[in-house]
Amino acid sequence: MNKDNKEKIAVALKYDSSDKAPIVIAKGKNNIADKIIEKAEEEDIHIHKEKELAENLYKLDLSMQIPEEYYAAVAEILAFIYTLDKKQGEKVG
Repeated sequence: MNKDNKEKIAVALKYDSSDKAPIVIAKGKNNIADKIIEKAEEEDIHIHKEKELAENLYKLDLSMQIPEEYYAAVAEILAFIYTLDKKQGEKVG
């Protein structure tokens, strides 16, 4: 494969406060990644673009909790999304 023609990767996570850590609920490359991103956009789900993190999370199995080494990076993203959601709620309410 040409180095200029890199694969697109998408990983979807789900987090419930009753779980120890976020869980990988979908992952894919290229066309499947496009479908995951398209679905997220349809559902107005935040898309965070961080290639290295996506590549590492892609290595995990579906339904697997993320390992501790990714807690800080994912927590930072979730906190950002929570803040966005809260601000959006204040605008609506």
